[in-house]
Amino acid sequence: MPALPYRWVIVAAGGFLGCMVIGSLFSLPVFLMPISRDTGWSVTGISAAMTVGFLSMAFGNIAGGTLSDRVGPRPVVLGGAMLLSASLALASMAPSLIVFQLLFGLCMGLAAAAIITPMMASVTGWFETQRSLAVSLVSAGMGIAPMVVAPFAAWLVSQYEWRTAMQIIALIAAVTTIPLALLVRRPPALEGSGAGLQADVMGEPPSMTLRQVVRTPQFAILLATNFFCCATHSGPIFHTVSYAVTCGIPMMAAVSIYSIEGLAGMGGRVAFGLLGDRFGAKNILVLGLLAQAFGALGYVAAGGIGSFYAAAAVFGFIYAGVMPLYAVIARENFPLRHMGSVIGGMSMAGSLGMALGPIAGGMIYDAFASYTWLYVGSWAIGIGAFLIAMMFRPIPAAAGTAAAQRT
Repeated sequence: MPALPYRWVIVAAGGFLGCMVIGSLFSLPVFLMPISRDTGWSVTGISAAMTVGFLSMAFGNIAGGTLSDRVGPRPVVLGGAMLLSASLALASMAPSLIVFQLLFGLCMGLAAAAIITPMMASVTGWFETQRSLAVSLVSAGMGIAPMVVAPFAAWLVSQYEWRTAMQIIALIAAVTTIPLALLVRRPPALEGSGAGLQADVMGEPPSMTLRQVVRTPQFAILLATNFFCCATHSGPIFHTVSYAVTCGIPMMAAVSIYSIEGLAGMGGRVAFGLLGDRFGAKNILVLGLLAQAFGALGYVAAGGIGSFYAAAAVFGFIYAGVMPLYAVIARENFPLRHMGSVIGGMSMAGSLGMALGPIAGGMIYDAFASYTWLYVGSWAIGIGAFLIAMMFRPIPAAAGTAAAQRT
């Protein structure tokens, strides 16, 4: 297959792989009560598997990205696909809570890291034009996951006991993700050995080592921006349903607010990708971070279901749209041969930021019996992310390249 069309095969594979692994991880809330009723394990203990998963994914991103730089994305993604299905199958047979936490949390988090980071890095290398759109489409696959896999898991649980339902998802994961992982290839610029691995087609200096990359202020700014960006939206994402219930919204209607946010995010990923290709990923990221801060603050004015829907649509459109742009900016400024490590580092920072919101929101509500300060705090953190991003200056050798890609 010619190289030009095949890049869209990589995008399609990345979108589906991301959808499957993130959807499987986020199916835990569906299994939560059936598992608790069947085993007697505490809801808190079962939920902790998700926290373990996020932490595992955070630190696994660096390992997965660095390994994909060394051996290529295919074996890493293939290993992640195999680990995904094995984790689900074995977790369904877990004899104790701690074993379940390790299998569903630790192993699933590592599977997600082994799939997502190498795929994002690979896609950035396959595209010199339409790069923002391509990365956004892969991200859209992950964004749609809770709206596809979770409802399917809910239907399975209504038909079978939870262990059987989880085993069915494991089987589906195996027969879909493993063949797709075999389609993954290195970007053409890194195919082969020798010169292909020493310099990139975009003319980055071949002497730029990974040590030099991670010591640049640009890398530090991207990590800090991603951390504060994710800390901005993690609290509102996790607590908005509870916030709506405290405002008198019925539970089922409150849950639908989350769906509106997810649907709007699908459009945001595509729109921000197109805008990034047209006006520059860094410019759109900066504007998006400013808009995200005020989008979080918009929840403070919400009261009825209509205003919650409006706030969710705006906020979901913005926060989902900005996330893929980090990988694009990384590719415009750093060598392709280190892209897995760079994106892995940024993903780790983002995952740690995501871990803050749920805890901080719970502490704020316990202290004030109100969620208002959560959203005010998210606004302040969002302004911080915007100000940090404003400090970013392209690496001089990459500045001309980024401008040429938009023409």
